[in-house]
Amino acid sequence: MREAVGHLDDEPRALVPALVDGDDSRISESVEEDFRRSGLTHLMAVSGTNLTIVLGVVLALARAAGLGRRWLVLAGAVSIVAFVLLARPDPSVVRAAAMGAVGVAALGFGSRGGVRALAWAVIGLLFVDPWLSRMPGFILSAAATGGILLLAPVVAGRLQEWLPRWAALAIAVPLAAQLVCTPVIAALSGEVSLVAVLANLLAAPAVAPATIAGLAGGLVALVWVPAAQLFGTVAGVSTSWILTVGHRAAGLDGASLQWHAPWQVLLVVVPLLTWLVVRLSSHPVVFTGLVLGLVVGIWRPPQVGWPPAGWVMVACDVGQGDSTVLNAGDGTAVVVDAGPDGAAVDRCLDRLGVDRVRLMVFTHAHADHVDGWPGVRSGRRVDQVAVGASGGPAPPGAPRHVVSAGESFTVGAVAARVLWPPADQPPAGANDASVVLLVEVRGLRMLLTGDIEPDAQDALLRSGVDLRAERAEDAAPRQRTAVRALLRGGRRADRDDQRRARQRLRPSCRCRAQPAARAAGAVVAH
Repeated sequence: MREAVGHLDDEPRALVPALVDGDDSRISESVEEDFRRSGLTHLMAVSGTNLTIVLGVVLALARAAGLGRRWLVLAGAVSIVAFVLLARPDPSVVRAAAMGAVGVAALGFGSRGGVRALAWAVIGLLFVDPWLSRMPGFILSAAATGGILLLAPVVAGRLQEWLPRWAALAIAVPLAAQLVCTPVIAALSGEVSLVAVLANLLAAPAVAPATIAGLAGGLVALVWVPAAQLFGTVAGVSTSWILTVGHRAAGLDGASLQWHAPWQVLLVVVPLLTWLVVRLSSHPVVFTGLVLGLVVGIWRPPQVGWPPAGWVMVACDVGQGDSTVLNAGDGTAVVVDAGPDGAAVDRCLDRLGVDRVRLMVFTHAHADHVDGWPGVRSGRRVDQVAVGASGGPAPPGAPRHVVSAGESFTVGAVAARVLWPPADQPPAGANDASVVLLVEVRGLRMLLTGDIEPDAQDALLRSGVDLRAERAEDAAPRQRTAVRALLRGGRRADRDDQRRARQRLRPSCRCRAQPAARAAGAVVAH
């Protein structure tokens, strides 16, 4: 299968095997994160959906060939066994096979037959492996299948009063699955996706072509790779659409809702919401109005109290990476690093009302600090760029300067001093060559450490510079312990160094994230 899609771009090439048989080994972290926010994660795992699609095609071809019911059952059984062998007989694959068989039973015998098949499948799987009852994948599969069998026909029946049958089913199936799975998802991730139904609705038409074409490409590649690449191209076009939906849906401001209450509360909220959905689904004006209102709320959610008056510094939520915004006044800012995702930093700056970046600082040239640079420039003027010894982007039309220890600058309300790296002998590694800034904005002192590691921190401590600050940047996980060691004086420093470090770096306050900041995915030091 990988040979069949080898000519595609990176993301479609990685997603096709994940869609067909759950091989997500080459899926990037950004795709995983976006699919999680948009409620499309199930597409990257072996699920009953995969098998139902394959079985549906096999049974349709068998029926077109004139096979009787007994032969159809045999063809379905052989397809299930072949699928399990293809995707490896892991517990998740066996579970998916059972749920796929339930889906086929529902297609053949209606929802009542499907419910009986679901009950037998759950009992059989738990009899073989009781520990499945504690596995999230099993719970989600069983819940989603049950919701589709029991709730989807009810919602679809009411929607059919004013919508075509195909449209009613297209809405009812993802809606039912999402409603039933919401308490489980909230318990596992602490989030409730608000775009999952819409994202699944838009992605659904491409799932079956991608799955069938990918599987066919893998089979044909055993004989002739060039022919298999034709199927791979079809699968690539389909997965490109799915990726577009996932990325765009995840990029919406209100894509997901943080759930801080106990997940058990949803056991009461979801049934009430389900009852309301069923009641309103037969009223086209009210139902459509609520859907449009939800879409607008997801696209531009209300930001009550954001940004807070007098904000000083915001650490943007850019995923794995850093981007810090310092308020220079009058809609301008100093931005330190751009994170890995241009859309995320662009969204953060838009929320803060920043339309001009007076200084862009790249602490070091790693992708999780510089790749979001296009998002900083999007619709904004950037006056100048400062980089460290490891370099960084060279923007057209803006001067670029390499900074070193001892330099200082004042930009609007922001005054900063460069503490590291030294000009005479900068460290070799990009992390240790990170630009370290001591920044002051309206009386608040902040230490921005980039990704310097313990060796560079020891050298910075021994340099004797004044490091007192009210706020120290929370570094990436690998450097976080090192930054705390810097605050404490570090293991490698002697006792006098530790004592001096504690005096220089003793925090005078603990800065907390304000509620509005949490809702916006950012942290304010104020």
